[in-house]
Amino acid sequence: MKRLKNDLEKYPYNKAVRAAFMLVLKEAKAMLANIQQEELRYSLVREEKEITPHKRVVYEFVSPLLYLRLDVSKEDLFNIRYGFEVNNPNDEVNAYTANFLRAVYSLTSKEITTINIEACVSNAWCITECGALYEYVSDNNMSHKFELIKYRRAPSSRKMQAVA
Repeated sequence: MKRLKNDLEKYPYNKAVRAAFMLVLKEAKAMLANIQQEELRYSLVREEKEITPHKRVVYEFVSPLLYLRLDVSKEDLFNIRYGFEVNNPNDEVNAYTANFLRAVYSLTSKEITTINIEACVSNAWCITECGALYEYVSDNNMSHKFELIKYRRAPSSRKMQAVA
């Protein structure tokens, strides 16, 4: 993730939130990489270099299953916003979204961060239809870049195949 041109990252709280956000993003991408179905590994990424009164999003990750965003409040503090696809009958996919939600809260907990940043996780609005959001953003080309997350077979399935 690129550094911002203004000094918002100098605040220790914002540094800690950004570090936690990067860990959650890394976990999210690792989870999606284990999904064999290619279209579920599609993602759209928006990254801003400068925060202005009209541009408050630092980084946004949109996929058909997960949503993650780092933005700036009116008080110039970083927030993490998230979402996950709730209307999926596939139990395997539901396990990924559940693990994502656990990662959001565990990686921002005061027990593992040097500064208490638990308040940075905002569920003032939580995206529950990531697939629809992904299609909307994709169709309207809203400053996002397409990224395909490379498939990596889960370690447990690698072992099973080697034995078989």
